[in-house]
Amino acid sequence: MSSLRQLAILGLGLLLSGCGVAAAPCRIGSAVLDMVPLVGHVAAAPTDACATAIDP
Repeated sequence: MSSLRQLAILGLGLLLSGCGVAAAPCRIGSAVLDMVPLVGHVAAAPTDACATAIDP
């Protein structure tokens, strides 16, 4: 299968699955930052805002 065809199938899957897939990197980054002691919650605030903006 050509790489262009694979990319088209992946893009179609992303379009059909909704905004949750697009917000996933922000949510994962936020979860990782939240684990940092003392400053995790503050450091995760921007990534939380990113995820909320993409997928309210």
